[in-house]
Amino acid sequence: MDRKIRQVRSLPTRFRAAEDNGEKYIEGYFATFSGVYELWPGATESVDSHAFDDALAGDIRALIDHKTRLVLGRNKAGTLELKVDSRGLWGRITINQSDTDAMNLYARVQRGDVDQCSFGFDILDEKPEYREDGTIHWTIMSVELHEVSCVTFPAYEDTSIAARKKDFDQIKTRQIQAWRTKTKERLQKWH
Repeated sequence: MDRKIRQVRSLPTRFRAAEDNGEKYIEGYFATFSGVYELWPGATESVDSHAFDDALAGDIRALIDHKTRLVLGRNKAGTLELKVDSRGLWGRITINQSDTDAMNLYARVQRGDVDQCSFGFDILDEKPEYREDGTIHWTIMSVELHEVSCVTFPAYEDTSIAARKKDFDQIKTRQIQAWRTKTKERLQKWH
């Protein structure tokens, strides 16, 4: 897989809007460890519980729909808190009440109009599992985390899917070619 293509994964987790001492927050899980996500028929993926072990020290932003111009918070600024627990990658964004984009999103989360999330990353390590039924499952073991996003439509982005699909297709082609070569060698031995 081409590691230079930034990956994005969206998950069916839920956010909530919260208020404490006049501060407004959006919080929830950006990634969970319990899910198996279908990339396309026959290909699935999951996130290992240690995938974020070394990923939280970087300069990570919280965005709206992965738009780099719509920054909600940043861990280096103390406006994005991230931590890993047994369930997954949890985050809390402190809303800038002077930012109309942030306040609009806060209101949408509060009403339940926007309640799902996504995260952008590079894969540092993964384990593929080629199954006898012809399917494949990837377990993401380690990532470099770049951003987390509150999203309107959680779905795998085409670039991520295309990269995985190309990798899968190349593997299948090599497997078929190896089978053909092996079969040809067996037939030649019989003649």
